[in-house]
Amino acid sequence: MGEELKIRLGVAPAPGTGPAEFAELAGTLEEAGVDSLWLSEQIYARDVDPMIGMTHALARTGRLKVGTGVTILPGRHPVLVAKQLVTLAGLAPKRVLPVFGLGPARPAENVLFPVPKGRRAAVFDESLTLLRQLLERDEVDFHGEFFQVEGATIGPRPAKRLDVWLGGSAPAGLRRAGRLSDGWLGSFHSPEQSRGARIAIQRAAAEAGREIEADHFGLSLAVAADGVPHGLGEVAARRNPDVPLTELVPTNWAQARRLLEQHIDAGLSKFVIRPATPGDYRRFLDGFLRELAPLQN
Repeated sequence: MGEELKIRLGVAPAPGTGPAEFAELAGTLEEAGVDSLWLSEQIYARDVDPMIGMTHALARTGRLKVGTGVTILPGRHPVLVAKQLVTLAGLAPKRVLPVFGLGPARPAENVLFPVPKGRRAAVFDESLTLLRQLLERDEVDFHGEFFQVEGATIGPRPAKRLDVWLGGSAPAGLRRAGRLSDGWLGSFHSPEQSRGARIAIQRAAAEAGREIEADHFGLSLAVAADGVPHGLGEVAARRNPDVPLTELVPTNWAQARRLLEQHIDAGLSKFVIRPATPGDYRRFLDGFLRELAPLQN
C-alpha cells in the first residue's frame, strides 16, 4: 500500500443506549484516551439522535472526535444538514465526522425519510452534490431535479475542509462513494470484500477525475463477546449471505483483533468497534483498550 496508513479505532455505544446512559459516555471515552465516538441512526429505539448526541458529546469534551455511522441523508434537505454540520464544525474544529447512508437499517423507518417512489438513490446523489457545494462555497445556486436553491449562504465554513464519508455495500453505492465522497465506512464485510470495495471505490473516483485519500477507508465491526444476538445474526445473513458469520461478527477479542489485522492488510485503516449487545459498557471498553487499541500507530 506504500506509505503506512494511520490506524485509528473508535467505539459506538451499546444498542439501546438512551439519554440517561449516554450522558456521561463522552467524558468517559475521552478520559480513557479513545479516538472517536460514533452514533448511528436508530429512531424506533432508545438510542439518542445522532446529531443531538454529537452536539452533546462535542460540548462535553475537548479532544474526542464524534461521527455519525451512519445517518440518513435522502429525505432531509441538504441545506439544513449543511447548516448543522458547519455549526458543529465551527464549535468543535476538526472533530466532526459525518457519514451518510442511503436508507435506514429498519425498513419501517423509511416513511420518516420521504422521497419520490423509486428515486431514493437519485435523491441521494443530488443531495450529496448540493451538500458538498454548500460545504465548499460561500454562496450556492443549485437547480436540480429535486432541489432548487438560490443564493444559499449558511455561515462561515470551517478552516479545515469538512470531509463527508459514505456507507454502503452495493456496487452502485461503492461507485457513489468514489464519485461523491471523501471516504467510506463499510459494515458486514469480510476482509477480502473490504479489499474489493476499496478498489472499486478508488476506481470510480479515478474515473470521475478525483482521488480519495488512502487512509479514508474504514469498517464498523460489532464484537459479540457475549454471543451473537439473533437479530444481529439475521442482519449479517441478510447483508452478506455467502460469508460465514465468524468473518463478519467476532465472538471474542482475539477473533476481533485477527479480523482487524486482516482488514488492515486489505487497506482499511479506520474502525468503529461496537458491542453487539447491551450490558456492562466498562467491560466492553476494557476489552477494547486492552486488545484492539494497541493496533493504532
